[in-house]
Amino acid sequence: MVKINGENIDAAGKNLAEYLSETQYDPKRIAIERNGDILPKALYCETILADGDEIEIVSFVGGG
Repeated sequence: MVKINGENIDAAGKNLAEYLSETQYDPKRIAIERNGDILPKALYCETILADGDEIEIVSFVGGG
């Protein structure tokens, strides 16, 4: 199980880009932290989610 934004999700073994494609997140408008480290967007395709990972996904919203 992978903890994503505080929720346990069965996503172990998927790469991060694959997981994001299954969700409503827009990869252009988010930042991701994996186990306490910011993950560059260039690594989303090669980052394999593992049991015990803790992922925080933050969405950016515009406004004014």
